[in-house]
Amino acid sequence: MQGLSHMTFIVHDLEKATLFFETILDAKEVYASRDETYSLSREKFFLIGDLWIAIMEGESLPSRTYNHIAFKIENDAYDMYLERIERLGLEVKDGRARVDGEARSIYFYDFDNHLFELHTGTLAERLREYEKE
Repeated sequence: MQGLSHMTFIVHDLEKATLFFETILDAKEVYASRDETYSLSREKFFLIGDLWIAIMEGESLPSRTYNHIAFKIENDAYDMYLERIERLGLEVKDGRARVDGEARSIYFYDFDNHLFELHTGTLAERLREYEKE
């Protein structure tokens, strides 16, 4: 295994999803199929850093779960990201209980019931905090 290739999200409205990924996650659109369908439906590709994100037109998730993807952010950017999320009118979910020193997270849903997390910590920091308990 060489690592993660890409992530695909099924979205009801490609343009609304584009607004989400570009506004919240600073994604850069690198492809739009427009009326062509090389895959299952119309799609767009984005880059977030080196991570390839695909969105495909389809039905939104019927319900919300705790399944999520977490992106790493700097602690001093926390308020900026929270403002972006609130500006789009997205629902911010209460975070889970944390041990002291575990870092901060913003949990929020996109327009299609996908849960995202913006997290200020690292795995090494979390494991170090858990060892203290």
